[in-house]
Amino acid sequence: MAEYLLFATERYALPILQPLADALQAAGHGVHAWFVDGAANARLPAPVRMVSNAREAVALRPRAVFSAANWVPTFVSGPKVQLFHGFNVEKRDSARGHFRVRGMFDLYCTQGPATTAPFQALAREAGHFKVVETGWPKLDPLFGPADAQALQWRAQAGGRQVVMFASTFTERLSAAPHLYAQIAAQVAAGERFWLLTLHPKCSPELTARYRALAGANAVFVETEQLVSAERAADVLLADTTSVVSEFVVQRKPVVTFRNRAPKPHMIDFDASEQLPQMLQRAFDPDDALRASLAAYADAIHPYRDGHSSQRVIAATESLLQGVLGPLSRKPLGSVLRNLQIRKDLGYWGLAARS
Repeated sequence: MAEYLLFATERYALPILQPLADALQAAGHGVHAWFVDGAANARLPAPVRMVSNAREAVALRPRAVFSAANWVPTFVSGPKVQLFHGFNVEKRDSARGHFRVRGMFDLYCTQGPATTAPFQALAREAGHFKVVETGWPKLDPLFGPADAQALQWRAQAGGRQVVMFASTFTERLSAAPHLYAQIAAQVAAGERFWLLTLHPKCSPELTARYRALAGANAVFVETEQLVSAERAADVLLADTTSVVSEFVVQRKPVVTFRNRAPKPHMIDFDASEQLPQMLQRAFDPDDALRASLAAYADAIHPYRDGHSSQRVIAATESLLQGVLGPLSRKPLGSVLRNLQIRKDLGYWGLAARS
């Protein structure tokens, strides 16, 4: 039985890692999780075993390390596999955002053609990592068996249309402060049922205001329940959060408030009082909008079989067996980053040999 390590720095990584943990365990492997920073108090359910510190992680000598963060402790043994914490939603330029290569990972498991092609170009140039398109483990449950939580929310809706609201924590891009009054009015009217969620990094005060809207016409959705909410909702209302892309993979309509890079598959608007009309349009999409939704979904994540986790495991094994070819030495800049990681994690012992 091989042992694998899952690494995360934020709570929103848990729904990304859980399907992969399930797939590894189903294949008879041991799974351990090491959560630090914003995810430090989170857990994955047994039989996943939690690692509490760097020394335990090194002593584990995992066959591979899967990270849903933009960094990973390189002193732990095994190839380092990047799973991504979200889709590329163009919050910032590519040099600082989704396509930034930090010299820590050996394998990038990409979500779909829109991500694969740029990373393949980077891999040819750098030589120190490989790229395999696998789909994203987080979305496996989106296309899996019936979701009990999603069914429960649909039952609570009582036949009403269901709207999901999600917002990024980036203050300049967040719709949550601007749309609160309109959403509160919609919830109070009760015409539709609302699933409300905010990024865990949003201010406690703002989160408390949205939590207070829960009642007969709305529920507040925790970070770990996002995929269930995406399955339950008919339409998404959001901003520049990556939840937009996750939702679109289902070919369902999205309404966006002041999206940083609006596209044809979005119903984008910039005045809060327009919300009722925008929602109405989303619930009655025309053929052009449906075609745009399908085209974008195929570009970012064409996989609808719920088996991306198994493809990640297969790609990792191909790397380990040398099928993907040799890797060149990591760049010098990564040495400095690795020293900073050691300092942050309080580990100055020997690195484990892979």
